[in-house]
Amino acid sequence: MSEEDYIIDSHVHLKHGDAEGTEYSPEAIVKIMDEVGIDRSVVFAMSTSTRRSIEMAKEAVDKYPDRLIPYVYALPNYERPVLDEIGHALTEFDFRGIKIHIGECTLAEYVVDPVIGLAGELGAPCLIDCGGDYNAIARMADSFPKTNIIVAHLGRYLCEDAILIDRFIDLASAHPNIYLDISGVVIPGKIIEALKRAGPKRVLFGTDGPHEAPDAVAYARAEIGKIRKLGLGEGDRRAILGENIANLLKL
Repeated sequence: MSEEDYIIDSHVHLKHGDAEGTEYSPEAIVKIMDEVGIDRSVVFAMSTSTRRSIEMAKEAVDKYPDRLIPYVYALPNYERPVLDEIGHALTEFDFRGIKIHIGECTLAEYVVDPVIGLAGELGAPCLIDCGGDYNAIARMADSFPKTNIIVAHLGRYLCEDAILIDRFIDLASAHPNIYLDISGVVIPGKIIEALKRAGPKRVLFGTDGPHEAPDAVAYARAEIGKIRKLGLGEGDRRAILGENIANLLKL
């Protein structure tokens, strides 16, 4: 690990969206970070309520304020509106972004647009796992030019559809408010294409971790190695590994 690389993992789960709803403690996350050389991590919980996601992220960041960066999870609630909770987390608790996941929330405009609009007003990026729904992201990019949207996984997790990935890269090339998260990308050449076509300032390193494959440390180390094996120049490498998300979150 080069001492000159300041690494920020822009995609880490306190609670996953798998069938088990796997949770990782902040202590476990920081231990993994220490072992692989990650300086800071964006953390959030999903598969839970917005309120509980705030509680979990706040507890984690209170323990490690210099290492962890909180996002709030946006999920509609039948009992009460959640916009106030999201806004409070962003303005009062210094949460830095919003996570949205198509697995638990439709991306239809009548559901997500109030959240996307609020994010733009408050200067908070939205990390969106859209499950490959290109049309939804394209609509948001056009409708909310002041909201920075981070497309998780270059469009779809573990995607082997090069044509679909190209559409998301093209979208980022045409819209300055679209950023590309490269966690869970299994075609490394598409990362190079994203750098060339969208620009090195809008590609973000993340692990989508922790994952036990075969163990959390090996997984995180492999995700960093994926970037190092691309043979990038120092400037592009450092931008992807930390500088871009630091600038986006105004750290």
